Amino acid sequence: MNPVPFSGKTVLVTGASRGLGRHLAEAFWAAGADLFLVSRSAPQPLPPAAAPAQRSTHLAIDLGAAEAPARIFEALLPFSPTLDVVVNNAAIVGPMGPLEENDWSQWEAAIRVNLLAPIALCRLALARMKAQGRGVILNLSGGGATSPRPFFSAYATAKAGLVRFTETLAAEAGPHGIRAHAIAPGAMNTEMHQQVLRAGPALAGETEYRRAVEQAQRGGVPPSTAAELAVFLASDAAAAINGRLISAVWDSWKNLAAHAAELAASDVYTLRRIVPRERGFRWE
Repeated sequence: MNPVPFSGKTVLVTGASRGLGRHLAEAFWAAGADLFLVSRSAPQPLPPAAAPAQRSTHLAIDLGAAEAPARIFEALLPFSPTLDVVVNNAAIVGPMGPLEENDWSQWEAAIRVNLLAPIALCRLALARMKAQGRGVILNLSGGGATSPRPFFSAYATAKAGLVRFTETLAAEAGPHGIRAHAIAPGAMNTEMHQQVLRAGPALAGETEYRRAVEQAQRGGVPPSTAAELAVFLASDAAAAINGRLISAVWDSWKNLAAHAAELAASDVYTLRRIVPRERGFRWE
C-alpha cells in the first residue's frame, strides 16, 4: 500500500486554520498532498513533510467577500496548474434564535459563506478538473442538512442546499471523471459548538442547548474521524462511489468500496422524500 497516495496531487482546503479544517489539512498532508490552505487567519505550521518535495501555502481571505472565490483561484494557479481535490470546510453558524428576530444581514452572510462560496469554488474548479479528466469535491454538510434545526434557520438552510447541490454536481460532472460527496462530520467540540454554549437556551433553543452541554461533557466526535473519511473519499479506493452524503460517525464507510455497485444502483446515502407506503401507511 502506498503510504503517500496523494503525492504530487494538489488539495485545496477552506477553513484550514483550526478545528476540523486543521485536521483535514494534516490528514491530506500526511497522505503526501500539496496543500493550498484558505482561512481568515494563518494556520499553525504543518508537521514534517510526508513526501519528497511536498509543498504547502496559505491564503488569508474571508469567504464572506463576494470576490473571494475568484481571488482564491487567481492565487492557486501559480502554486499549481492542476487541482485534484477541493474540500469546502469553511462555515459560520450564522444568527441563532427565531427567524423573525434574526439580523437579516447576518442571515444572508451565513448563506454566502456556507452555500454560495462553496458553490462558486466548485464552479471555478470544474474547468480545471474537466481538462484533467479527474477531480474530487468534498463539501462538509453538518447539522440541519437532513432534519429541521429550529433557531438555526440560516445554517440549516445552507447545509441542506449544499447537500442537494453536491448530489446534482456529482450527476452533472460524473461523466467527466469528477466525483462529489457531502460529509456529515458529527457533533464536534469546535468553536461553533462553543458559540452555541455561549448563546444559551434563549437563542439556541432548550433542546439544542441541552445537546451542546451533553456533548461538551462527553467530549464530542474527534475531528480526525471526518478527516479520515475525507481522505478515503478522495482516494482511488473510492473511485466507484459518487454523489453521496456520508456520516463519518454513523455510516460503515470503511467497507463502502466493497459495496460500490450496490450503492450506485440505490438511493442509499442521498436526500429523498419518504412516501406513506414506506412507513406502512395505506392512504391510497
